[in-house]
Amino acid sequence: MTQDLADFTAPHAERPPVPLAVDWAAVEEWLGLRLPGEYKRLIDRHGPMDFGEYVWIHGPCAEEGRFDYGDWLREKHRAARIELRDLPEDERYTVHPAPGGLLAWGCSRGSDVFFWDTSSSDDPDRWTVVVRHSGSVPGSGLRDWHPYDLTLGAYLRHTVRDTWELPSPPGPLIGPLPGSVARTAFLPTAAPWTPPARTAPRLTDTQRRVALETGAGLDALRLLCPPPATPYLGGGRWTSLFAELGTRLPREYVTLMDEYGAGCWSEWLRFLTPLRTGERRFRTHIEQTTGGYRQHRESYPGQYPLPAWPEPGGFLPFACSIDGDYLGWLAEGPDPDTWPLIVWPRHAPQGPRLESGLVDTLVAWQRGLLTAPGLAGLDEDDDPVEFARFESWDDRAYW
Repeated sequence: MTQDLADFTAPHAERPPVPLAVDWAAVEEWLGLRLPGEYKRLIDRHGPMDFGEYVWIHGPCAEEGRFDYGDWLREKHRAARIELRDLPEDERYTVHPAPGGLLAWGCSRGSDVFFWDTSSSDDPDRWTVVVRHSGSVPGSGLRDWHPYDLTLGAYLRHTVRDTWELPSPPGPLIGPLPGSVARTAFLPTAAPWTPPARTAPRLTDTQRRVALETGAGLDALRLLCPPPATPYLGGGRWTSLFAELGTRLPREYVTLMDEYGAGCWSEWLRFLTPLRTGERRFRTHIEQTTGGYRQHRESYPGQYPLPAWPEPGGFLPFACSIDGDYLGWLAEGPDPDTWPLIVWPRHAPQGPRLESGLVDTLVAWQRGLLTAPGLAGLDEDDDPVEFARFESWDDRAYW
């Protein structure tokens, strides 16, 4: 049964919801399916919404630097596909864009994610809700992936019920929540989302084979991640950096940086700006990192076995991940071109040194072929070309 939010909610006094004029025909064409009418009416009237001070209902909207509906769907659906593999095969859901797959519509402050089960009916208005609960309590009857025989509106209505109300909610639910609707605080100026235009694949079949299979070195890396037109390295010179460090750095690293500059690979691995001068220069970042490593080593020597630069053979970092992992060299011997690469992982025991040089390591990692503690890997269903990218920085970047 279709529910009208006005029957059981009231606008937030300070952040009342704001209508959003979505081009539903364009969104549905991009998705390849129709959406429930009550969802479209809800977004038309209220826009992206904070429901019950706990649930964010995301509409097809965008706000620069904060939210993009298409990116959000891809992120949630990819995570769902990976997590669902932990279920017995006969209990797994498929995920959009697979036919009948789960389609995300919201998430909660407790990191729950809300989906429609598009296989539950040929009529979108009868799609039922499935919730990926982030913390199911043993004995509560709540499952990690919990199906509800409720449409979106009916599910929202049940979350604001008092426990004494009848009929009783069918199964364990979030709530009871306050009956308030507000404009999502982190999307104060969100505008309607425009589906991206369909474009030809970035690489031809021949180029894909070179990028992912037959190519090597910089030629393969350039296909996977085209270098920026103007690499940013900072305002200094290599000779000045080498003098400050008391050593030159590997030629392969210098060549790579001259072509790409400082920036972030695949939105995860950040290469420090090598030639910046002043407070945030290369050496400052190195000393902060190695100083922290020494402190850990003093307390837990078995877990932090590496020497730290400038100790002989010490770990000399030049890149870090968004998760706090560090990539660097073991500065062993007088020839930097022979220094091995190693990762200091944040959430795993120390692994061995890497077998390849820097460029080949990057190529293997971008292809999804490199498995090492502290290096995020691709999922088996990911297209490496889709995830391979390089974001060039300028002097505003901290790193």
